[in-house]
Amino acid sequence: MEIKIVKAANPKEKPEEDSLIFGVEFTDYMFEMDYTEGIGWHDAVIKPYGPIEIMPSAMVLHYAQEVFEGLKAYKTPAGEIQLFRPDENFKRMNRSNARMCIPQIDENFLLEALKALVKMDESWIPKSPGTSLYIRPFVFATDPFIGVRVSKRYKFMIIMSPVGSYYKGGMVPSRIYVESEFARTVRGGTGEAKCGGNYAGGLAAQQKVHEMGFEQILWLDGEKRQYIEEVGTSNVFFLIDGVFVTPSLEGTILNGITRKSVIELLKHWGETVEERRITIDELYQAYQQGKITEAFATGTAAVIAPIGTLGWKDVEMTFNDGKIGEYSQKIYDTLYDVQTGNNEDPLNWIVKL
Repeated sequence: MEIKIVKAANPKEKPEEDSLIFGVEFTDYMFEMDYTEGIGWHDAVIKPYGPIEIMPSAMVLHYAQEVFEGLKAYKTPAGEIQLFRPDENFKRMNRSNARMCIPQIDENFLLEALKALVKMDESWIPKSPGTSLYIRPFVFATDPFIGVRVSKRYKFMIIMSPVGSYYKGGMVPSRIYVESEFARTVRGGTGEAKCGGNYAGGLAAQQKVHEMGFEQILWLDGEKRQYIEEVGTSNVFFLIDGVFVTPSLEGTILNGITRKSVIELLKHWGETVEERRITIDELYQAYQQGKITEAFATGTAAVIAPIGTLGWKDVEMTFNDGKIGEYSQKIYDTLYDVQTGNNEDPLNWIVKL
């Protein structure tokens, strides 16, 4: 499919890199294409960032048929542009599409469209330490119809935002609370799909734990409230008795690309990783026995987020004296250096433009 280019008449003034806030500023351009039943995907265009027009009856506004992704572009010290595992993002997007009954999209075309868009907005990629260009692909139902069925029309878009360092004041271990009232998802639900409803459904729990003095939630399974699943919107790892344990993919948690990368990196280093179900009771027992030396979450925004304290009922578990663990720091440094071109890419994750 040919991509039409519409140039911006008045490029925007770029923000100062030391004042970047996540998801506030957006680049000059965005990518857009439409889907119509019987025709397929069509009218691909890169055009100036701006409002989109949909009908008030657009099905996404009523029945939430949509999915999204998140990845980053980086500028290396040599001035090259590189992406971190974008193919994995588009594979996951199509898996989410399948779950939400959205038509599949050619992954090779999406990668070419993304490269073209990033090149158009190359000057928006910040260069300061810790900064990057955040990329948000998303697709949503646009059929103007009030009725519960699969839409016949969709819009796919990519927008981009220059973002500052996640850890402006340095990496600080977070305080997490184990949620036992609300559930993020259940078996057979949409937990594995990256769709907005999963995130909206977690806001009530997030507000509750903030009022309790914690920063994020550790979700348990929706059926028995026993098995550990995710931390907020991130995957989670525990270093227990020398073994890295992370919840297995059972269809209820997101198949994180950073999670996958951490597992591959640890195995590359010769470490033992177990992907399995683990209960909160097992975790607490291991804590009482002094076997847990580190805990951390993984995700695109933070890469690695060390966990200092885990609150459960009336107990607070503190890991590594509330300090950043050796592996948390080592994994973060290694992944960030690979992403930014400051270190070699031993596992062939980087796509250069």
